[in-house]
Amino acid sequence: MGAPGQPRLPGRSAHPRHGAGARPPSPLVSPPPSQPKASRGVEGPVAAALDPPREENVVAAAALGRPQSTSGGDGATSEKAPPPPTLYVQLHGETTRRLEADEKPLQIQNDYLFQLGFGELWRVQEEGMDSEIGCLIRFYAGKPHSIGSSERIQLSGMYNVRKGKMQLPVNRWTRRQVILCGTCLIVSSVKDSLTGKMHVLPLIGGKVEEVKKHQHCLAFSSSGPQSQTYYICFDTFTEYLRWLRQVSKVASQRISSVDLSCCSLEHLPANLFYSQDLTHLNLKQNFLRQNPSLPTLKSLNLSNNHLGDFPLAVCNIPTLAELNVSCNALQTVPAAVGVMHNLQTFLLDGNFLQTLPAELENIHQLSYLGLSFNEFTDIPEVLEKLTAVDKLCMSGNCMETLRLQALRKMPHIKHVDLRLNLIRKLIADEVDFLPHVTQLDLRDNKLGDLDAMVFNNIEVLHCERNQLVTLNICGYFLKALYASSNELVQLDVYPVPNYLSYMDVSRNRLENVPEWVCEGRKLEVLDIGHNQICELPASLFCNSSLRKLLAGHNQLTRLPERLERTSVEVLDVQHNQLLELPPNLLMKADSLRFLNASANKLETLPPATLSEETNSILQELYLTNNNLTDKCVHLLTGHPRLKILHMAYNRLQSFPASKMAKLEELEEIDISGNKLKAIPTTIMNCRRMHTVIAHSNCIEVFPEVMQLPEIKCVDLSCNELSEVTLPENLPPKLQELDLTGNPRLALDHKTLDNIRCFKIDQPSAGDASGAPAVWSHGYTEASGVKNKLCVAALSVNNFCDNREALYGVFDGDRNVEVPYLLQCTMSDILAEELQKTKNEEEYMVNTFIVMQRKLGTAGQKLGGAAVLCHIKHDPVDPGGPFTLTSANVGKCQTVLCRNGKPLPLSRSYLMSSEEELKRIKRHKAIITEDGKVNGVTESTRILGYTFLHPSVVPRPHVQSVPLTPQDEFFILGSKGLWDSLSIEEAVGAVRNVPDALAAAKKLCTLAQSYGCHDSISAVVVQLSVTEDSFCCCELSAGGAPPPSPGIFPPSVSMVIKDRPADGLGVPSSSSGMASEISSELSTSEMSSEVGSTASDEPPGALAESGPAYPSEPRCTLHPVCLSNSFQRQLSSATFSSAFSDNGLDSDDEEPIEGVFSNGSRVEVEVDIHCGRAKEKQQHLLQVPAEASDEGIVISANEDESGLPRKADLATVGTMGRRRANGSVAPQERSHNVIEVATDAPLRKPGGYFAAPAQPDPDDQFIIPPELEEEVKEIMKHHQQQQPPPQPLERNLYLRGLCTFFLPFLFPPSLLTFADTF
Repeated sequence: MGAPGQPRLPGRSAHPRHGAGARPPSPLVSPPPSQPKASRGVEGPVAAALDPPREENVVAAAALGRPQSTSGGDGATSEKAPPPPTLYVQLHGETTRRLEADEKPLQIQNDYLFQLGFGELWRVQEEGMDSEIGCLIRFYAGKPHSIGSSERIQLSGMYNVRKGKMQLPVNRWTRRQVILCGTCLIVSSVKDSLTGKMHVLPLIGGKVEEVKKHQHCLAFSSSGPQSQTYYICFDTFTEYLRWLRQVSKVASQRISSVDLSCCSLEHLPANLFYSQDLTHLNLKQNFLRQNPSLPTLKSLNLSNNHLGDFPLAVCNIPTLAELNVSCNALQTVPAAVGVMHNLQTFLLDGNFLQTLPAELENIHQLSYLGLSFNEFTDIPEVLEKLTAVDKLCMSGNCMETLRLQALRKMPHIKHVDLRLNLIRKLIADEVDFLPHVTQLDLRDNKLGDLDAMVFNNIEVLHCERNQLVTLNICGYFLKALYASSNELVQLDVYPVPNYLSYMDVSRNRLENVPEWVCEGRKLEVLDIGHNQICELPASLFCNSSLRKLLAGHNQLTRLPERLERTSVEVLDVQHNQLLELPPNLLMKADSLRFLNASANKLETLPPATLSEETNSILQELYLTNNNLTDKCVHLLTGHPRLKILHMAYNRLQSFPASKMAKLEELEEIDISGNKLKAIPTTIMNCRRMHTVIAHSNCIEVFPEVMQLPEIKCVDLSCNELSEVTLPENLPPKLQELDLTGNPRLALDHKTLDNIRCFKIDQPSAGDASGAPAVWSHGYTEASGVKNKLCVAALSVNNFCDNREALYGVFDGDRNVEVPYLLQCTMSDILAEELQKTKNEEEYMVNTFIVMQRKLGTAGQKLGGAAVLCHIKHDPVDPGGPFTLTSANVGKCQTVLCRNGKPLPLSRSYLMSSEEELKRIKRHKAIITEDGKVNGVTESTRILGYTFLHPSVVPRPHVQSVPLTPQDEFFILGSKGLWDSLSIEEAVGAVRNVPDALAAAKKLCTLAQSYGCHDSISAVVVQLSVTEDSFCCCELSAGGAPPPSPGIFPPSVSMVIKDRPADGLGVPSSSSGMASEISSELSTSEMSSEVGSTASDEPPGALAESGPAYPSEPRCTLHPVCLSNSFQRQLSSATFSSAFSDNGLDSDDEEPIEGVFSNGSRVEVEVDIHCGRAKEKQQHLLQVPAEASDEGIVISANEDESGLPRKADLATVGTMGRRRANGSVAPQERSHNVIEVATDAPLRKPGGYFAAPAQPDPDDQFIIPPELEEEVKEIMKHHQQQQPPPQPLERNLYLRGLCTFFLPFLFPPSLLTFADTF
């Protein structure tokens, strides 16, 4: 391993090279490392109190290279070899733990990697040899040194010290040992000595001041009338700052508290016991091997210390009032706890307790007992005697039934928390009423029915996420009811709950709202969304206390028109079947601030006033996805305080300028998906406007939005803009300008580089698209309300060998770093995994797990959801279909549209999953009341958050489906998208949108209008899969399949154009095939891969039934090519000429057929189609790939069928030497990863971010300018005399051209290979 404080990477030798014949050091035992000097001021020892244990003394001596002497029986001194250093393991960059004598590092590492999700031993070994695994698991030889935790434990050093006032001459500077530990400053009384009496200066409530007369000097003073002062001069400015920072924290405290959490402590620092006034000690997440016993403690936190057994020493602290021993794998609680008579709070959560000792009843002052996430199957009887406890905290246990008789015996219990158990029923046992229970929490159980009438004084009831069909509640004192996500069809509350203020019964099956709801006198919030309600009570709005009504996602056809005395401020009626709103709604509801009526069938809006004056205070209006027309625009002027207006996807054709001018307070407007041709210039009156979204319209003129001082986001994508006029200086707050999807737009502005997110279609040169015809995509990203873009999208149309595609969406929730890292890295990891296995589930799972390592230190505390979709064609099955493989973690998901219906390909791993909940409970993680693991994330499978391992893992859900002609498109979306839209609505919303970009934009706009405030990312991939979307020309050949439709080597690009009417043999537009393919290849590639001739023959000469093609089978991807329907491929012969323009010397000269030139490059048309297997085997030119000094390289295409392919990366080096059992190393040393790693091949230079390879200039024919015209004439003459090629001559035609031209271009000395032609 390495020296203490230096990380030792698993599998790497400490010495990079050894002499000949020298045996390398053992992988687990390194030579004695040099002990680093302890920096002055950190970890300075004082007397015997700081002496390390005997074992650590030996290790320290060995580290310094000093021999350990032992006295034998005869008094002689003999030297022994130093023992190996103590090994430590560190997980996720956090605390380090000393390994026990029987623990094996490699076994620990293998178990960890198997827990992550790797399935095979050889893969675990390979991953364990990667140097980057140190961010997940790391081993040290000797305890590593951490400056941060060392400062919190103790500061010490030899400094110049002066006691008392500076004015007194009797006080002189002397060099003393000084220690800061706990809450005290400790100064030795003997000069230059570590022994003797210690002066202790309490710092709580004291002060620390800078002494300006002396350099690096601080004055430390205690509090109280008898305060003392010590002046200390430090040697360096760094030490001065370190002491100032730490002492300031201590002095500012009001209670005597010390925080030593996460310090990898095995023993308490001895100097801590000088703090006689210490009352609060936090030792959370350490590895304590001793029981702390401080007589003055009032609060002690020992959670997450892997104790295993209850620390008996704490029972002897008489003053202890609060004790936390959660998450310590405790099996039992000893009877000795009964002597802690002053204990008031006792936390035992996250252990394996099944019973409690009867002696607990002696703790009469105990008022809080935490028993959550243990193994209790019933309520412990000892709780009957703990009369001071008023809350029963038993969530996350194993209770299947709740016996109310047990609660009856505990009249002191008022709050019952039994969430996340397995309760299926309540057993009354002749219990009439339980009047003492006021709060009952039964969330996330398995209740089918709940009769809570027995709780006659219930105030708050939680029963979300059960399976309730009926619910009966006593309403005498009911204040809040939470019953969402059930299957309720009947809800009875008796009597009328006059104190009810909050009611949530959303996501059930209710068909009506109970009448008693209207009679509630204090009801302020009513959430009845996602039910089957057809009509609201007529007097609902008459409830003067109602402030917020959420009735979206129902079947409402109208709203009540009685609006007298209504005080509604928030009204959400989206996703109903409303044809109109009540005519007097906006006039009567004068307190209305928020109205969302999106996704209805509205054709007009009610007026806000009948005169010019208005009392409307409406600020947010969402009307997206309705049937509104221009007639309703003038009604908006009745809301002068409007700040947010969403009217996307309606039937607007214009927005009058006079109406826009009156909306002066408008800040955000979304009018996308209409038929607007312009945005009114009076938008300049909206000086507070910061967001303008108007994509998917017919806008031709760029609006005057760049003059708005507060503008941040402008989205004018998918319009008909042709030019954009921008001011000299762009708005200072502009962060996003999206102009994609405007094909006629040409824009060049130097200042656009300053925009955080500027999007515009990249200009294409006719051969730069490269998108496969089988699939095309569009994506969009939108920031959340906090203006942070915490999502990212990945789209690779031509992935790996161009027979594949890759798409992804990544969501960091509130962080930006993780989505960006996933976007940059994940495709490269998948490409490498594809070299190791072809099994879809295996390479997808491994990609996600390797990505966990690639996140590095960012993934230790941050995390993100991800979904990845990979389209590929099985190279083993030439006649098989394309396969779509989706993998996801978190709430990013994929849905496939098949036959117009959604087919989900993803799964969200949440607490609602019984399988995941069992796994979380098994690892004793704490699920907080908001449903998050340790209060961090609600997803149990997600990338990053490695500090939550093993409760949270990165293993994804993987699903593969073969693509069929019935598959229309698939959608990838982030959490914000799927929280706002169901998969059915998402598929239906974009099914008839022909453009993928416009479809993605629509999904994003709909989600924002429906209430999403998070960052959103959506990718829509449109499919055009036909029965003949694979090459079947030579199914019997058994070779590798040809490239996917329209997919060629990386330099190839494709342009889809209108097909000629007489283009016989060309695939139809519905099949998604390309009619023209342009690319650049070297001449050698053309000779070996194309293997065909340029054709200018009449159509009849190339008829499929002609003699040139006797019964040759063809697929629609590679038809018999005609003269007017060939597929053009461009050579890379480059002409450097100053005399030609577009290949012509004069305007009256005709271009050469089959030859295209742009003045510097000649492009030759050749035919590309399927050749027979026998033709591919009859290459007459077999020249090895060889680089010439003169710059000519001729190489066969490695991907060509019948020729050797590239060596699989997985078969190179040590990692390729696999055995029959799948192990990399020999079977007898299968666990010795570190030794094997010394032979492992190094990673390629550049890592995962290597730049794409550039074409070699030596691969081009350089034609001198003076010969250019002569060469063109020769080519023209040669074409006129060349007879139509026969099938067997196709592979020779272009080579013949090369042979013909080479003597003109190069001297004979370079043509020694010509004989091979």
